[in-house]
Amino acid sequence: MPVRLLVEEGPHPGVARALVLRRARVMLEAVQCPEAEWSIVLTGDAQIQKLNRIYRHKDRPTDVLAFAQQEGELAEQAGAVLGDVIVSVPTARRQAEESRRSVADEVTTLLAHGLLHLLGWDHDTDARDRRMKRETARLCAAASAPAPPKKRTARARRKTTRTRR
Repeated sequence: MPVRLLVEEGPHPGVARALVLRRARVMLEAVQCPEAEWSIVLTGDAQIQKLNRIYRHKDRPTDVLAFAQQEGELAEQAGAVLGDVIVSVPTARRQAEESRRSVADEVTTLLAHGLLHLLGWDHDTDARDRRMKRETARLCAAASAPAPPKKRTARARRKTTRTRR
């Protein structure tokens, strides 16, 4: 299974597990990494603040953290594992309210941003920031598109035909 999702301090209203998984899988397809493994954690402000303090030396909550496995000394041992993206749902909810959008769309944006970091993208210059924002928007558009209708099996088609007679 390429996407693993852990929900802490939830459930989080407006952030359905199935929706997050579907959108994450669509994003992996969009970056041409459908077989890559990606772990997602939806958590609260206290937990993300703790991680932010430990790993970034910033003692405050943040919206998203990304821990890439394809970088650093042990990158060659990562195989298909891209890494972990941790999202603070309460922070995402506040940001969604400020920008007048749904919390699911804000979480999707944060997941896209985190995924790009796992793939080595950065926004340390104005040009890179613009490029990353464009790619984030592309991934969000792909992920937010309606799911295609499920293909009906031959058995389901036969059953429908019988009931219409």
